[in-house]
Amino acid sequence: MKSLPLAAVGLLMVGGPALAHHPFASEFDANAPVTLTGTVEGINWNNPHVNFRVAVKDNSGETRNWTFQAASPATLQKKGWTKTTLKEGEKITMQGYRAKSEPFVAAARMISLPNGKKLSSASNDGGPQT
Repeated sequence: MKSLPLAAVGLLMVGGPALAHHPFASEFDANAPVTLTGTVEGINWNNPHVNFRVAVKDNSGETRNWTFQAASPATLQKKGWTKTTLKEGEKITMQGYRAKSEPFVAAARMISLPNGKKLSSASNDGGPQT
């Protein structure tokens, strides 16, 4: 009987990260595409999503710090990414979809690197419904 509470706690700990994952539509707006060019300021190569920060100058010349959410590390590796694909200080162009509630957050879908190479950063290349 003593092992039952311990087993329940173990299941909650294992299931917690899975429950925290969200569908695209709950956080991002498929009707709000965005294409931005800026300088990479940081990359977090962690599950459940790779996130990277980019400094983007807006039309008034003010710099905005955007956070882009990409697919999981495993998915990106299957698409040809490595931990060094994005480098701090380099200028990239991102295509994606704005977050519904955060003004400078977007789901990254396609990244254009300085050498012209384009890489998908989406979980599903079929569209934003991932």
